[in-house]
Amino acid sequence: MTGLALEGIIAYPVTPFAPARNGGADSGADSRVDGRGDGRGDGHGDGRGDGGVDTEALTALVDRLIDAGCHAIAPLGSTGESAYLDDQEWHTAAEAALAAVAGRVPAVVGVADLTTRGAVRRARFAERAGADAVMVLPQAYWKLDEREVADHFTAVADAVGVPVMLYNNPATSGVDLSPELMVSLVERVENITMVKESSGDVRRMHRLAQLTDGALPFYNGSNPLALAAFSAGAAGWCTAAPCLIPGPVLELHRAVRAGEWDRALEVFQRQLPVLEFILGGGLPTTVKAGLALLGLDVGEPRRPLLPLDPAGTARLAELLAAAG
Repeated sequence: MTGLALEGIIAYPVTPFAPARNGGADSGADSRVDGRGDGRGDGHGDGRGDGGVDTEALTALVDRLIDAGCHAIAPLGSTGESAYLDDQEWHTAAEAALAAVAGRVPAVVGVADLTTRGAVRRARFAERAGADAVMVLPQAYWKLDEREVADHFTAVADAVGVPVMLYNNPATSGVDLSPELMVSLVERVENITMVKESSGDVRRMHRLAQLTDGALPFYNGSNPLALAAFSAGAAGWCTAAPCLIPGPVLELHRAVRAGEWDRALEVFQRQLPVLEFILGGGLPTTVKAGLALLGLDVGEPRRPLLPLDPAGTARLAELLAAAG
């Protein structure tokens, strides 16, 4: 396993969907990636952006994020609608995103599946495709106890040679990882080396720092806690916000690194309404609407998620303008 120095702004791209080629809600057929390499699908979806992964738009978005100065790219997280992709679509999105990154910055691929076997399969695919690390989120239908969670993470980590980031996001996964459990896994499993904390409780970040004397790299995944998380010692901020407001997001990080906390507070407060809006409205829905406002068509979210309504879109346009 090679070491990975991961810090700063770790940007989440959405997964763009192309319009179905032969739309129509009555078609009764699923949308699928067609396997011919164009990523635009050949299925009969609902005609509303369900025609498969749009690799051209994904490449354009990754380029924008890197050109803006983001320090790493993390495709196929919650923002990337990973839970709504079939295996072929997931493979297409992973390959396209990693090809677009092309080693310019670290790439951390999100891995989640209801089964350990499925998570292992995706982690191995991501490693073969060139991921620098995998971010593993446990997903649960039946409630998992700590023994089962530990076994799941250990199996995925043992299956790959790249670093593993533990991802705690109880709101989407149904699994809540305590700081004590995460630290114990980092101590016991060699290539589990990082933690992403998205519970929305900054006290857990302080606890991670306390338990490890500040040695464990942890990353904030809760947008409204960005400034508080950096203050708690977070090594980075995992966020979809750079898709819409890269300037303020990166400016916040620069101010923190320079120790200019008054400037950091001003920058953070200026972008906070956007951060709260995109989180409250659902990241795939709001970020895709915002990208359309900014001139990059990435399609609509996959149903049952629906596009942002006109009132929400108008409000988002106002917030983006105010955030600069």
